[in-house]
Amino acid sequence: MLHLHCHKIVITACLIGFGFFAANVNAQIGGRDNHNFRDFNKKSYYFGINLGFNNSGYKLRQSGFFINNESIRVTEGSREVGVNMHMITNLKLGEYFDFRFLPGFSFAQRGFEFTSVADGKVTQRNIESVFFELPFHLRFKSEPYKDKRMFVVAGLKYSYDVQSNSKSRKSLIKIAPHDFQYEVGVGMQMFYPYFIFSPEIKFSRGLGSILIYDRTQNEARVLDEVMSQIFTISFNFEG
Repeated sequence: MLHLHCHKIVITACLIGFGFFAANVNAQIGGRDNHNFRDFNKKSYYFGINLGFNNSGYKLRQSGFFINNESIRVTEGSREVGVNMHMITNLKLGEYFDFRFLPGFSFAQRGFEFTSVADGKVTQRNIESVFFELPFHLRFKSEPYKDKRMFVVAGLKYSYDVQSNSKSRKSLIKIAPHDFQYEVGVGMQMFYPYFIFSPEIKFSRGLGSILIYDRTQNEARVLDEVMSQIFTISFNFEG
């Protein structure tokens, strides 16, 4: 049930991270034991690679037809685990902010589950996708403490599904290849002599419906809106 509480997970993690920051603010301001941090802090920009796992699904809104139809009783989104690979370009904007651009690819599988009125049988419609993604993020960082610092990140992402089923005649539910999403997340930077390691969690939600409506298919007619919903755990290696 983790995916049902993605918003709460991100918000809780942010509060924990900044609670840690506030509790140690006096020691952090002194900048003690930040030998590796001081070396990297001299750079105005740097590059890296982002590797991670995603748990992708859909947020559904049923249509008016769903209430009166005689074939489908329940419809909901299903989720699967995929992988992400992105490049990182990081530009410093002062001491506490970064502008980040992370072009790359995401491999995901998600789908729909329909429960029949007649016999209660559950039918799955899975959709495999390969996304080319262009995320733009703004990152806020705490003061460093012993070569570590917390951060929160927020931004927008454009994704294009190069494996889209939007033109397939066999697909009962067609999804548009273009998608715009907002993203929020939290993480920690750990400074080592030759690189920065940053574990990070993010939540993404589509800004609009990506359903291509088709009156000829019951599976599509019972849906009014379909929006992307993604939970990501990633690991950044930068230097």
